[in-house]
Amino acid sequence: MAPDKDTGFTDDERAAIKERARELKAEAKADRKRADGERDVLEKIDEMPEADRALAERVHAVVSDAAPDLAPRTWYGMPAYARDGKVVCFFQSAAKFKARYATLGFSDQARLDDGALWPTSFALVEWTDDVEAAVTDLVRRASG
Repeated sequence: MAPDKDTGFTDDERAAIKERARELKAEAKADRKRADGERDVLEKIDEMPEADRALAERVHAVVSDAAPDLAPRTWYGMPAYARDGKVVCFFQSAAKFKARYATLGFSDQARLDDGALWPTSFALVEWTDDVEAAVTDLVRRASG
């Protein structure tokens, strides 16, 4: 098809340009949503008592590094990380439910299945190199 005299583009080229504009708008919307989720998670972490905050900050750093495809968001007021809008893992502050320890939890969206029985949450009492390695491994496997 010959190019339009006014624009210099064919109908197919104009259609491709419009499609790319729609893609860019969708990408910008996704970026804004992710930034909003990140802000919300960091605000929730900042509200935590020091002991929980220190653990939550480390969990956030590990998830951000080990599973960058998981989008930060809040879930029941807790920092969480989702794939396609569905929570995969979350951090539960000990103070939130007056529990003895903070928890790193995984939903049924996590890809941690191992036979007929596997854990879906882990108590976090302190952060060590061994804990970081274990959390990194769990998050990588969960994000699949």
